[in-house]
Amino acid sequence: MSDQKDLYLKGQLLLAMPAMADPRFHKSVILMIHHDEKGATGLVLNNVLPSLKFGGLLAQFDVEIMPEAKDDLFAMPVFSGGPLETERGFLVHSREFITNDTVSLARDISVSTTLAALKALARGSGPKKRKFVLGYAGWSADQLEKEIQDNAWLTAPATDEIIFETQPELMWEKSMGALGVSPSMLSHVAGRA
Repeated sequence: MSDQKDLYLKGQLLLAMPAMADPRFHKSVILMIHHDEKGATGLVLNNVLPSLKFGGLLAQFDVEIMPEAKDDLFAMPVFSGGPLETERGFLVHSREFITNDTVSLARDISVSTTLAALKALARGSGPKKRKFVLGYAGWSADQLEKEIQDNAWLTAPATDEIIFETQPELMWEKSMGALGVSPSMLSHVAGRA
């Protein structure tokens, strides 16, 4: 008999189906950072905020950036993680970096939310692989399960390659392909047989 925790999606990806009714999640790739009987939370990882760069965001927090880290951080994109609490930041990163609030999600993937993580990046001592996300997507109890039953989402394993090495505009197609699903074969109409 399966443990109830095995049914939860923390550390996995949600892939929006083509028939997704909410345009904010069109072709979204969402990293699930929390999921239990009370609800779920995830971060959209492929929606770049074009007018915002990470270095500019650090400057808003009065975080001093060391010269050796400046070029890298000023070029780093910021992602819109979803419509909820859009001022709240999440650092999705490789597991060699740990703070007091770091949560391990998958084999090679963690998330941190404190200013300490941002300061570590500014000093050049942060994680090697990282993405900074503002905001999140959330579901109430049983809402995500119902949406999955209604064919709004597919689930996929979260991999280092998809999250950190794939261009945002290619993440959805590559994630679908990793499942053996051809996006061109998916229906744009939701339903069940």
